[in-house]
Amino acid sequence: MSSIEVIDDETLRRNGSRLFEGADHGGVGVSFFLVDAPPGGGPSLHVHPYAEVFVVHEGQATFTIGDESIVAVGGQVVVAPGERPHKFQNTGSERLRMTTIHPNERTITEWLPE
Repeated sequence: MSSIEVIDDETLRRNGSRLFEGADHGGVGVSFFLVDAPPGGGPSLHVHPYAEVFVVHEGQATFTIGDESIVAVGGQVVVAPGERPHKFQNTGSERLRMTTIHPNERTITEWLPE
């Protein structure tokens, strides 16, 4: 029996997102979201106990991390330190395609009031 696992798009889909959690796949120590957001899309303010890495593939996003904001475009990487409130929004005119990496076998998110 092969130890290689191929995970299809339907398995990753959860509530309109695509989420891989390593705990569900042999205890891999990383989780990630595949983001495909329309202009204006993005999550509200939240925090994780670990750093989150955003790999922007296509489009433009404005990141708010703590009291700072930065615009990133395809080909750039943004890191939000652990325990620092953050959010992002697609502020471009095209879809935002991005991978958000959580260095934990499960995503741990605390949603915050804005």
